[in-house]
Amino acid sequence: MPRRCITLLLVALLAGCERSEQTSAEPAGFAGLGAAAEDFAEVVPGQPLRFPEDHGPHPQYRIEWWYLTANLTDADGKDWGIQWTLFRQAMTPQDLEAAADGWNSTQVWLAHAAVTHADGHRHADRLARGGVGHAGVTSEPFRAWIDDWTLHGSGNERLSPLQLSAGGDDFGYELQFESPLPMVPQGEQGYSVKSEAGQASWYLSQPFYQVSGEIEWGGERFAVQGQGWLDREWSSQPLAADQQGWDWFSLHLDSGEKLMLFRLRHYDGGHYYSGTWISAEGTPTPLRPEQISMQPLNRVRVAGRQLATQWQLDVPDHGLAVSTEALNPQSWMATGIEYWEGPIRFSGSHSGVGYLEMTGY
Repeated sequence: MPRRCITLLLVALLAGCERSEQTSAEPAGFAGLGAAAEDFAEVVPGQPLRFPEDHGPHPQYRIEWWYLTANLTDADGKDWGIQWTLFRQAMTPQDLEAAADGWNSTQVWLAHAAVTHADGHRHADRLARGGVGHAGVTSEPFRAWIDDWTLHGSGNERLSPLQLSAGGDDFGYELQFESPLPMVPQGEQGYSVKSEAGQASWYLSQPFYQVSGEIEWGGERFAVQGQGWLDREWSSQPLAADQQGWDWFSLHLDSGEKLMLFRLRHYDGGHYYSGTWISAEGTPTPLRPEQISMQPLNRVRVAGRQLATQWQLDVPDHGLAVSTEALNPQSWMATGIEYWEGPIRFSGSHSGVGYLEMTGY
């Protein structure tokens, strides 16, 4: 299928649902993720997670992603950030065998890659259909790929070690990721609630990666090292119809602890909060909405929008009160579905680095 046709198909899948929903009283949320998902598998609590199977695809669900970020430093002390994400979108629900069955597959794949530093941000995207070898994921050995962009390695419970290779015009990276600790379930044993109406996803993270390798930028290569974070999520309706997007943080505290926070924004001005405090030994403690405060501190003009690139984050029950700032406030992902994604640093009661993603603006 020509790449242009794939692009139009994917945009129709991810955004067309939203346009059709807008004829009713409620919109469909960011990129149609709040649209109805009849015939797809439902996310229900109490199902045990399985490894290595859950590292692989779940084609009976409508949407899924493998989302990797890293905060890195080169030999001269310069800070960098990288992102690599592979998305799977199903046109119709299928079992695993049918989803990989040649042109009968109804799975569509999308990937984003980016490199950021204080004075620059570059990104690229790729599109492919499933079933014909151009993109996919296997669980053991683990391999996630689209064309020549690859993330591969061991499919053990730690999902470690991994190797990542991707890039675009005048940027790229080849990196190694290793973690001594297993993946961390978000929410209640991986069941992550997204709204008071009960929308949910299966959500796992690997926040303990130590990263090393090389970044290429403008024809130069830089040896880097730092910390990485992988998110694995799958669902059929991860947003409520009246949720327009989210603000999501992953934080590497200098104490060795980790923190994930997000708020899902409602069109009526309300927000739904969730998060997980993760000990340095890997033990997760889910946070209730009332335990979390996320307040934008400023707004700057980015890609014709007013976006908050500094935030105040408070989790009083864990003694956390920090302010965050973006390494590069202009970290806009001008991909088919646009959003802001970039590395941050924070200070206050705790210090460290992390990533911020803002969608639906």
